[in-house]
Amino acid sequence: MDIILLERVEKLGSIGDVVTVKDGYARNFLLPNKKALRANEANKKVFEANRERLEKENAEKRTEAEKHGSDIDGTEIVLIRASSNSGQLYGSVNVRDIVSGLEEKGHKVDKKQVIMGSPIKTIGMFDVTVSLHPEVQITVKANVARSPDEADQQAQGVDVIAAMFEEEADTSGFIEEIDPNAEPGEIPAEETAAEGEEAPAEAEAEAADDTSEEPAAEGEQEA
Repeated sequence: MDIILLERVEKLGSIGDVVTVKDGYARNFLLPNKKALRANEANKKVFEANRERLEKENAEKRTEAEKHGSDIDGTEIVLIRASSNSGQLYGSVNVRDIVSGLEEKGHKVDKKQVIMGSPIKTIGMFDVTVSLHPEVQITVKANVARSPDEADQQAQGVDVIAAMFEEEADTSGFIEEIDPNAEPGEIPAEETAAEGEEAPAEAEAEAADDTSEEPAAEGEQEA
């Protein structure tokens, strides 16, 4: 279907452009949301007659959005959630949570303006896009943590999940058992036993040396 854009639409064009889109996209989204008109002769004449007014209104809305965006851009919202030891949330953080978090900070946005590819399902710091106008997009940060202290660490750049795994790796390492009854500097029982096993071999070697010397002594006596 050919349509006339009434505002800038990402990947399609700017206000006044005539583009071709799939029928379903036009009927279900662009036309009902007044982002476009069917590109027939009657609508083309209507658009041209109102182009100046539409462009002026668009510019005013863009300026207002830019002002609003300067107040919100970079805002960090803290969302405390329960999670497993691996950082997987018991649930998820969605668009509604982002809107509520911004409202608590004094920033009002419509849920349709929040762009999330998918819900957040782990703890961590996440960038979320908010489209205040077709030509104005800002970014807010969602700090998803299990506690306020953990949120503070993440705000300072600490990777909490990585630190968690490092701690588990340290505590799961091999710990040598120590005999509580052993005196300081005492040789462990296993080492003592090992030395005891070598002693008979040394004794036999010494005995063999003594035996080899006796016949020589007798020979000297006979001479």
